[in-house]
Amino acid sequence: MKLGRREFLRVGGVSAGMLCASGCIRPRPEMRVLPSLAPLPEPFKVDLLVPPVAKPVKEDCYEIDVRPASVRILPGLNTNIWGYGGIFPGPTIEARRGRRVSVRLRNRLPVPIVNHLHGGRTAPESDGYPTDLILPDAGVISGGHMHDPLARIAHGEREHIYENDQRAATLWYHDHRMDFTGAQVWRGLAGFYLIRDEEEDRLPLPRGDREAPLLICDRSFEADGSFRYPALLDGPGVSKEYAGGVLGDVILVNGAPWPRMGVANVKYRFRILNASNARRYELALDPMPPGGAAFVQIGSDGGLLSAPVTHRSIRIVPAERFDVIIDFSQFKPGTSVTLLNQAGSGSAARIMRFDINRSARDDSGVPTELSKMTWPDRSPAVVTREFDFSYQRLGCGWTINGKAFDPARMDARPRLGATEIWRLKTDFSHPLHLHLVHFKVLSHSGRPTPNDSGWKDTIDLGPGQGATILATFAGYRGRYVFHCHNLEHEDMGMMANFEVI
Repeated sequence: MKLGRREFLRVGGVSAGMLCASGCIRPRPEMRVLPSLAPLPEPFKVDLLVPPVAKPVKEDCYEIDVRPASVRILPGLNTNIWGYGGIFPGPTIEARRGRRVSVRLRNRLPVPIVNHLHGGRTAPESDGYPTDLILPDAGVISGGHMHDPLARIAHGEREHIYENDQRAATLWYHDHRMDFTGAQVWRGLAGFYLIRDEEEDRLPLPRGDREAPLLICDRSFEADGSFRYPALLDGPGVSKEYAGGVLGDVILVNGAPWPRMGVANVKYRFRILNASNARRYELALDPMPPGGAAFVQIGSDGGLLSAPVTHRSIRIVPAERFDVIIDFSQFKPGTSVTLLNQAGSGSAARIMRFDINRSARDDSGVPTELSKMTWPDRSPAVVTREFDFSYQRLGCGWTINGKAFDPARMDARPRLGATEIWRLKTDFSHPLHLHLVHFKVLSHSGRPTPNDSGWKDTIDLGPGQGATILATFAGYRGRYVFHCHNLEHEDMGMMANFEVI
């Protein structure tokens, strides 16, 4: 019997590259919609809920049980989730720049978990390396595991230390378990982590109930209301027809299907996160504001921009964040404004609705200067590296430089404090993410787009596109990963290591 790549790595420590030398030629898989078997609800019938802010057990210290729970997502049906604190999304953790936060996770699930603070400048022991498992404190462990002698294994719980030595920004935390990230995030393991600082506090931006995080994702449902996902029964990954990426047909915002939000005719701040496994969105408003842009972007993955950027629409790929202002004063009370997905069709073409239901005084504003930004100088960038994200039709599947992920192979060794140029190219649609660092986009198939503004940790590359990024590898020594954030691609090999030395 012929073994797959994962089985080779588990039972014998064989490198992924050896497997590419043989095997059958197969066509590159495409992203596909997984249809729900449950009736889809009518849009805009439920209210948007904002995830609760996590309560510390003592100052800056949090303890969260990661556990199963039953929640109501579709009308009349219960959905079993895996949630931080038993909710989906998980509770929002709010932190201050420069103040250390401790998050102790207790694993009450029947499977191992790994927690990654996405966008965090984090020491390697708390970053969420994919094989640094937190094993269940009880129950049966399902699924095999890639052999990694350097893995940090915890039993029952693990404390994660986040120094928050970085600018105010919209981060998020999610499961990052080797081979099973897609399945476990799909079941609910994601939440917001917001860093605030004095620079942001001084700005007259909307705040309080006029600031809301929006976690947008797509899901599919079985007839009984449970999540539907094409996971293999005997191992990691998904069935071959969905290896290009799983698309759901129900759009959720903060865990609610196509919700509505009542707003006043004033400016609101929305921290938008694409937490989908594979789906891209093209955000737009209907109707468009009369005579103005739909969105004023004030921040990106790595925090505030130096100056606002206006958009008629915003393309956002898995793991990206856009911090935007929507000015509802341009609409009369009694008006409804729909947040559209111009990249979707059918049930995926709409996301949520804003109902302007009252008038109010607005003392907020968007300054012309948001943040004093300093960019790394290209002159110290003495190393240039090239990475090709592509599908190998001979056996390997999703690869980086023709190789599938192997924890024993180091693909780059930047020096601590060094600034490097990385050249990226793709054959398919890949949202590419680097752990530990934020980067500046120097070029993106020509010149940077408005979507590339500010510090980034995830970049959208379409089929055949290339990009050049500039990053300084500061903060910590140790082993980290970079990968495609299409979670099916990541689980099936499109990930690589770098070690800061």
